[in-house]
Parts: sequence; structure tokens; C-alpha cells
Amino acid sequence: MGLRDEIFEQPAALQRVLDTQVENIERAAQAIRARAVSFVLLAARGTSDHAGVYAQYLWGANNRLPVALAAPSLFSLYEASPRLEKALVVGISQSGQSPDVVSVIAEGKRQGALTLAITNNAQSPLAQTAEFALDISAGPEKAVAATKTYTAELMVLAALSAAMRADEAQKAALRRVPETAAEVLKLEGQIEQIAAGHAAMTQCVVLGRGYNYATAQEWALKLKELAYVLADPYSAADFQHGPIAIIERGFPVLALAPSGAVLGDLLALLRRLRDEYGAALLVLSDHDDALALGQEKLRLPADRPEWLTPLISIIPAQLYCYHLTRAKGYDTEAPRHLRKVTLTH
Repeated sequence: MGLRDEIFEQPAALQRVLDTQVENIERAAQAIRARAVSFVLLAARGTSDHAGVYAQYLWGANNRLPVALAAPSLFSLYEASPRLEKALVVGISQSGQSPDVVSVIAEGKRQGALTLAITNNAQSPLAQTAEFALDISAGPEKAVAATKTYTAELMVLAALSAAMRADEAQKAALRRVPETAAEVLKLEGQIEQIAAGHAAMTQCVVLGRGYNYATAQEWALKLKELAYVLADPYSAADFQHGPIAIIERGFPVLALAPSGAVLGDLLALLRRLRDEYGAALLVLSDHDDALALGQEKLRLPADRPEWLTPLISIIPAQLYCYHLTRAKGYDTEAPRHLRKVTLTH
């Protein structure tokens, strides 16, 4: 199974989470409520780190839980961990094997914190160390570039958020996600044409905000590791505090602008980038005003809650990276210098 196959497997992978993990997620949610944790410390690396960024926004907004991303080197190299007694300590890792992520969970457990692993390997050191382990149920992922494991991680995080709230409407919205994921895969033909026109691109900026700041980070990572494009991800707010100076006429900007609380600010920024600075915009959105600003555009499904859009918006971004890599003549299955499992200490 290659990268494209795994991208297209995502609707089924997302459905597997709902079919196999709901009871485990409910038990974890009950334990979190019972412990009345005051904050979350979350450890991850690479793609899983971007899932952690999603959790920062989702659990912060939906569950009123402050989420801090751990600095694993404090635990593994400096041996100077923060106090974690009142924390929920979460490790996210597709393989569950990264020693520095495991070290964060182990220290949390030693201090008496509630610990949770989210992984694709239920027998991994991470899963065995944590008090609770949630299997993302993505199945074997052979491609070096993570795709279905990322969206499955997001599904587990979203389902846990809804379970912590005991919100039946949110749980119902989650059940519609696999169908929406299948719908967005139908954009492939259009995506392939756009990517072919970008074959000469060597650098770009990827913009998102709020929930989709995580999507911008993950899209940029895939551009770097597959197509070797120097892609810088930014929050649309942070981008205006200095980095906007790099924009000149024709500079590529890839923007995620779904409907929701951040759309107004994104529209203002994209209008400025296009009209005042001449940026070349590729816009992913479900909103007509945002799509009208893009020289190139991909329409996302409409009427989806903003908190779930990262599970959908990353899929056309993954396909864009796949087809851009092919357009550049690179091997999508063997990115240079990379291995499937990276062990950091």
C-alpha cells in the first residue's frame, strides 16, 4: 500500500475509531472528570505534535482545559521536569516508541498524575507506560509520510473532547466525519491540476488560524518532507507580526479559511495579501468570499462545525503534496533522509 492508498483509506480509518474505541474513550473521559485535572501537559513529535496543537485549541475551547506542549528534553536530557501532580499527562505517538515522549509519561506517572497514551501501537512502550491507552485504529501505515494516522489521532482527540463534555450533539457531528472525508477526496482531479502548475515552486507560506493552525503546520511539514518545498506555517495573526515582510508579487501563499470564528480576520489578511502585495493565493474554504480571493481554490464541504474542520481540511492538503511531489519528479514513497520511525531522546 502506497501513500495515495493510505490517503484514500482515511474515511475507513476514521470510521474504525468510532466503531472500536468509543468505550475506551468514554472510560478515559470519566477518569479525567473524576480527577478534576487543572491542566494538560502533552508530549509528541513531528506530525503527532501538530495533533497536539489541535488539542490545545479544541480542549481549551470545548473543555476549558489549558493545554501545554511539553518540552521532552526537560525530562529526557535535563532531568528537570515540571510539577505534574494536578495534570493530565498525554503522549501522542503513532509508533509509541519515541523514548523522549515515553519519558514524559513515565515522569507524570511517577508524580501521581493521570496519564494517557494515544498511539497506533497498543503494545508499544508508550501504551504500556500510561494508565490509559487509546488505540487510533489506523491499521498498518507503510508510507513514510503520515496521513491516516494523523487524522485518526485528531478523531480520537475530538471524540475524547466530546466525551468529556458528555455532549450528544457533538458525538453525532463526529459520526458524520467519515462521510465528509470521503466527499473531499473527490477533489483529487482538481488538486492534481493545481499541483502540476506549481511544479516549479520552491518556497511558500501556509496560513491558518485557530483550530486549523494545526492543519497549516501539518501541510507545511508534508510539503517539506515529500516535495522538498521550504514551507513556513504561520498563524494568520502571528504572520502579520513580521513575517509578512517576505511577501512580494507572485509569492505563493496557501491558506486554510473555513467558516468559523477566525474567518473574518483571515478574509481581511488574504485580501491585503492579494490586492496590496500581489501574493499568489491557493485558498481552501467552504465560504464564497474566501474562495473568491484565491487565484486557485478548493471548495471544502459546507455546514461543518469549525472544531471538526481540521479532520477534513488536511485531506486535500495531503493530496496536493502527493501530486506536487509527483509533478516535481520525486518519489512519494521514499523521501530522502527519512525513516518511518524516528527515535529521539
